Amino acid sequence: MLRYLIASVLLCCASLAGAQTFPPLSGRVVDAANLLSPEQETQLNQLSADIEKASSRQFVVATVPDLQGYPIEDYGYKLGRAWAIGQKDANNGIILLVAPTERKVRIEVGYGLEPIMTDALSSMIIRDTILPEFRKGDMGGGVVAGATAIGEQMKLPLEAAEARAQKLASERPATKSSSSGGNGAAIAIFWIIILFFVVFPMIFGRAKGRRYRNGASPVILWGPGLGGGGGSSWGSSSGSDWGGSDGGGFSGGGGSFGGGGASGDW
Repeated sequence: MLRYLIASVLLCCASLAGAQTFPPLSGRVVDAANLLSPEQETQLNQLSADIEKASSRQFVVATVPDLQGYPIEDYGYKLGRAWAIGQKDANNGIILLVAPTERKVRIEVGYGLEPIMTDALSSMIIRDTILPEFRKGDMGGGVVAGATAIGEQMKLPLEAAEARAQKLASERPATKSSSSGGNGAAIAIFWIIILFFVVFPMIFGRAKGRRYRNGASPVILWGPGLGGGGGSSWGSSSGSDWGGSDGGGFSGGGGSFGGGGASGDW
């Protein structure tokens, strides 16, 4: 629940900070960083199609040249919302995101998949399957290995996937550093955001009230489309200006993301 609150506040503040740009959703695999061979792209495309056929869940592999100065956690959930991966009512999308310039990798999980692709399981796949290959210099091999591990979980029915996630997490608990973050840090971030974007504007708004009543121009604190509505160019769960796909007819289904998943670096 705390993660959802933080994501909502960040979404509300997005227009104040300016919109990011993302590569277009050209298919099930978006290799903007050119890490994959044609054979690997074909393998990943087939894996993604198999997952959607078996479960209706949408899985996309994305590599990006850089994160434009954003933390990969911030970039990842915004990318998922911009592309609208997953069905709208189920929010069952998942993205394997790799940023080689910053040496970061993330499994970004849609709201609806968090019970079966838990933070702990996502962290374990990154730590034990993806990063060893990356550290050997085999970027494409690490992406394929991680995607395969994600696919094994995504193809399972709901109850079987939940049981498997719990079993794997209990056998090999995630390390603290590779998980999506501790509750203490999340709480601190949440209240800092509230302080700067809610409390301070209210205080200064009162101080400027007399100027406004005397004819001065109003200070606009919240722009149109905020609060998760359709006005944001990157946050709307209904899609984005970059969305849509000419890659085999694939496109996002309107799913949304709230920051679930895990990250790692090498």
